[in-house]
Amino acid sequence: MGSSQTRGTALYTLGFLTLISTFNYLDRSLLGMALPLIKSEMHVSDTTLGLVTGFAFVFFYSLLGVPIAWAADRYSRRNIIAAGFALWSLMTAASGFCSNIWQIALTRLLMGAGEAAGPAPSNAMISDLFTPARRPLALSIYWLAFSIGSLFLVPLLGWVAQHHGWRAMFIAGGIPGVLLALVFLLTVREPARGGTEAKALPTAKAGMLESIAYLLRSPSYLMMGGCAACMGANLYAAGTWSTTFLMRVHHMSIGEVAATTGPIRGIVSLIGIFGGGLLIDRLGRRNLNWRLWVPAIACLLAAPTEMMFLLGDSKLVWMTGFGLSSAFVLMHQAPVFALGMAVAPVRMRAMASAIFLFCSAMIGQALGPLLVGWLNDILAASYGEQAIRYSLLINVVTAIIGGILLLLARRWLTNDIARTERGDAHG
Repeated sequence: MGSSQTRGTALYTLGFLTLISTFNYLDRSLLGMALPLIKSEMHVSDTTLGLVTGFAFVFFYSLLGVPIAWAADRYSRRNIIAAGFALWSLMTAASGFCSNIWQIALTRLLMGAGEAAGPAPSNAMISDLFTPARRPLALSIYWLAFSIGSLFLVPLLGWVAQHHGWRAMFIAGGIPGVLLALVFLLTVREPARGGTEAKALPTAKAGMLESIAYLLRSPSYLMMGGCAACMGANLYAAGTWSTTFLMRVHHMSIGEVAATTGPIRGIVSLIGIFGGGLLIDRLGRRNLNWRLWVPAIACLLAAPTEMMFLLGDSKLVWMTGFGLSSAFVLMHQAPVFALGMAVAPVRMRAMASAIFLFCSAMIGQALGPLLVGWLNDILAASYGEQAIRYSLLINVVTAIIGGILLLLARRWLTNDIARTERGDAHG
């Protein structure tokens, strides 16, 4: 934490950004929880559901993410985050009033527009609240949002869906965010840019195309972006279809899924994300390589544990696989985003984060859920309701590729960081 921010202010801001991110993950995941109920009511195919959950959300999310990040590198990140938070929360609540699948698709489009204003500006704010050495740990805390939502809010809203219907679940999930957006706007200050660096870095504003061109000339950044795309496909495919998988294959109710898997995923992923952050915080100060080795190993370990979850018939086996994969599959996020901003100039950090999110969303969220839904329909003729366990095996492949890409990124990382510290905007 730099001198421009008191410790209390930095921690308060980090805590609030984490809370906002919790709703970011929660609101986009509610549709995955509700899919079996919506399918039963609206009589649509798995391919259509995959298209609505993935592409409908990601269209505006990806389209607007980069220009919003460019604006965040120039103007108030706090105001952008607050406006986006209010919009996506309103659209979450509005989903509860939809009467057909196309209305749900429309609310997903607009929800994506709002959520595009969340992660990239938040990552950039955190980079200006904490020093480079502490940044991976701070971002690990920020990425605990997924775990917090899974542990506390998913079981609560699963209970709402079980007893009051899926529409009530969306309304209950959306309304609090509108109020919290106002509190965030009134109580959080915009941090000074570059105030936590050990030495002064260039802070000149850059055009959108100039920022994109600079980042695309960073080989390590490209490798990490490829990992973000692969693991995005993994995360969004699992997030969209895991509830359906457990209901079809293991015959659980939506309430049982939320009450069982939500807390398990929350606790175990919390341990994995925060433990990985602590490990990198300790080892990364001695050797920069560990900032890539730890998340790479985690991605590679996610592959066999995903297979245990999907192919295990014994409850002990598939629950063990589910728990272990939850520990590994999110461990890459904080270190990858921290290093993405380490190779980016101060005024390109929101853009650097946004391009990672674009890779994760455009490839991951658009294709992951859709591909699984399409494979479900193709394989259903041969395997019936068991088809989904084979469709979801794409997560094993994406985890392996993601880990390999991070190992390759190490070759260029040191030079790419040095280029940024020199202020070389063209080399």
